[in-house]
Amino acid sequence: MKRLLVTGGCGFIGSNFIRHMLANSNVATIVNLDLLTYAGNPENLADLAGDPRYEFVHGNICDFDLAVKQMDGADAAVNFAAETHVDRSILSSAEFIRTNITGTQQLLEAARKTGLPRFLQVSTDEVYGSLGKTGLFTESTPLAPNSPYSASKASADLLVRAAHHTHNLPVLITRCSNNYGPYQFPEKLIPLFITNLMAGKRVPLYGDGLNVRDWIYVEDHCSAIAAVLERGRPGEVYNIGGGNERSNIDITRLLIAEFGLDDSMVEYVKDRPGHDRRYAIDSTRIMTELGWRPAHDFNDGIRRTIAWYKSNTQWWQRIRSGEYLKYYQQQYGGRSL
Repeated sequence: MKRLLVTGGCGFIGSNFIRHMLANSNVATIVNLDLLTYAGNPENLADLAGDPRYEFVHGNICDFDLAVKQMDGADAAVNFAAETHVDRSILSSAEFIRTNITGTQQLLEAARKTGLPRFLQVSTDEVYGSLGKTGLFTESTPLAPNSPYSASKASADLLVRAAHHTHNLPVLITRCSNNYGPYQFPEKLIPLFITNLMAGKRVPLYGDGLNVRDWIYVEDHCSAIAAVLERGRPGEVYNIGGGNERSNIDITRLLIAEFGLDDSMVEYVKDRPGHDRRYAIDSTRIMTELGWRPAHDFNDGIRRTIAWYKSNTQWWQRIRSGEYLKYYQQQYGGRSL
């Protein structure tokens, strides 16, 4: 591959994917198109400064002409650019509609115009809705999103699907379980709780803490995306899971124990509206068709993640200031149970 376009590459998963591809593939040039909204941090890729294979372009995926310019001559594009936090989508969904739906459609139109050989849409298991105590999400599970965020991602997925069936655009969709690891913005559960504990603050746990998620270390997600990009069948969806179902209270207690603390550090807060109870992924297709497997044990991944945040205190301390503190107070202030 000579030229790969990555959108949203300064975010958590996008930055890890760029680093993964530069280390594990023969790609000649990776172009990172990113608007640098609140969770897009150029510090996430500061270690690539001076790498002749890496190019950063500041811009919006909703800018059709810019998207065409960056796709022209590319061998593939991977779309990470998205607003992703459910809580923020509950407060206001307008930006989620603009970025996740309109932005994806602009990229698809640019791909059609330039004849892009391969377009991969990075999606989420949240588009499937909520599971009961048993069962797994498969690629044929009907879409039933329950939050403004997941609804916007499901809408984008349907546009990608339609582009394939209507225009024969060579698209792929990946839907992944909850990620954790280095460079994750500290509004999500694991980095929020790690940085709170490092700062001597209690951790805000929604409701009864029994909501269940399937967790995957971000490096495993990146290797899965690379496998789909290289060998996936156009028009198909590939679910990516870590095989690590854990309740939020179990995650909380594990993190607290890693810091040598006790349950007094837990602050139970009023649950989010429409909080999905359980997600769990069936990764059979990507495992059997593409030979992918997650490589990281959950407990090992958690310790790696904690070690990274301990070694990069300036990174998260700069983030946990200003607008972040206003958001934190808005989201959790006055909600103790």
